[in-house]
Amino acid sequence: MEPQLIKREPLGKGFFVNVSANHTFGTDAVLLSNFAAAKKKDKLVDLGTGCGIIPLLMLRDGALQKAVGVDISHEAAVLAERTRRELNIERFEIIEGDLKNLKGRVEFGSSTLVTCNPPYKAPNGGIKNPSITAAVARHEIACTLRDIIEVSSKLLQTSGRLCMCHRPERLSELMRLMSEYGLEPKRLRLVCQRQNEEPWLVLVEAKKSAHIGLRIAPTLYIEENGHLTEEMIKIYGAYKEAYLK
Repeated sequence: MEPQLIKREPLGKGFFVNVSANHTFGTDAVLLSNFAAAKKKDKLVDLGTGCGIIPLLMLRDGALQKAVGVDISHEAAVLAERTRRELNIERFEIIEGDLKNLKGRVEFGSSTLVTCNPPYKAPNGGIKNPSITAAVARHEIACTLRDIIEVSSKLLQTSGRLCMCHRPERLSELMRLMSEYGLEPKRLRLVCQRQNEEPWLVLVEAKKSAHIGLRIAPTLYIEENGHLTEEMIKIYGAYKEAYLK
């Protein structure tokens, strides 16, 4: 079944992404794509790809040798595949399926980069949305944080990178699980809406089989004096007109 109420969002440089009421994207996905800083030779797997926004932003910027987007939602997979087909991107593959069952569908140990903008709430964390699609996106129903990190470790080659965003209150759990599965946290950045406020997002990069050594980047601020900061405008980059109009 085709998603309902599809809208085409421009991304700049001739790229766009098809979104629906159930599968759209927010600032956290844009920040994660920027933080991951994908390279031309990277072989990406994006777990829980949704509408495919993270691979599409990277491909728009000339990165990635190959991209695979994985999502358990049929609607999300159809939406991402529609964008891939309309843009005629041959090196972008969409896999509909459970990320816990990727063996035989994606070559383990071959990826140089894995990204994931995961469900932020634990299975019993807060009231679940009555929409199963929304609930799966926000709560760890279809997969847990452990599941994500375990499969990421299997997907990555030595020195491959896992880049994730999450809520700051789950940072200690996130870093503990990364280390448990041989993914050493190497870079961390906090995101605040404005100065003198607590962070609402944390960005973390880990490398497989790397030595200990964590670098903490300067805090990223979204707003200043009621306007986007210069860094945020730069991050929005080629598609800032679509966001700032």
